[in-house]
Amino acid sequence: MLTLSNGLSFFRAPLALLFLQENPSWRLAAVFLAMLTDSIDGYLARRNRSTSRFGAILDPAMDKFFVFFSLGALFLEGKIASWQIATMLSRDFFLCLYGLYMVTAGKWKNIVFKAIRWGKATTALQFIILIGMIFDIPIPWYTFFAFIAMGWLAFVELFQISRRTSPA
Repeated sequence: MLTLSNGLSFFRAPLALLFLQENPSWRLAAVFLAMLTDSIDGYLARRNRSTSRFGAILDPAMDKFFVFFSLGALFLEGKIASWQIATMLSRDFFLCLYGLYMVTAGKWKNIVFKAIRWGKATTALQFIILIGMIFDIPIPWYTFFAFIAMGWLAFVELFQISRRTSPA
């Protein structure tokens, strides 16, 4: 379903292509617009009563695409190490573990796709780190390990949600 909110989510894919330009201004504009569209797409969907399961999956998928693509460009330029990328993407590892658990436990159909607190916090920190890397600002090593903690907290939050929403 193509709605205004889904269109804003889709817009993050071509924004990621701006990372092919090594111009910091273009990259900053891309991150800023990605943050802006990420913050208002869900609000617009709720306000316009156009929320959907598709939109709930599309929004984080486009966030991930933007971040993965941007990190790939920075990696190829030598601005980020592989261990830093691994920590920044550790939340997604925890999400995969959660999904695997839900499939093996036969609870896949019970999954409610919606934003979670630690997922939003992780995405926000990823955007902040991208801005720092655009301008070659040194990022302390321990900042990257915060992603692992937030990934674990997202995992726990998802389990709490699934326990509240699963049929008794």
